Amino acid sequence: MGNIRPTYIKRVAIELVKKHPERFNDDYQHNKAAVEEITDIQNPKLRNRIAGYVTRFRKYYEN
Repeated sequence: MGNIRPTYIKRVAIELVKKHPERFNDDYQHNKAAVEEITDIQNPKLRNRIAGYVTRFRKYYEN
């Protein structure tokens, strides 16, 4: 079974995708850099979890 992400990670990730859809794609490394540029999140673990959910969201919900 997989991990269940907290609501705040999902909320931030979906908000970023809706505001900047052209900045994200299906590549995790690209999305990680984009999240770092767009937000002011200093915690690498939180940034990576948001980027991971953005990647998953783009792969499964937008295609």
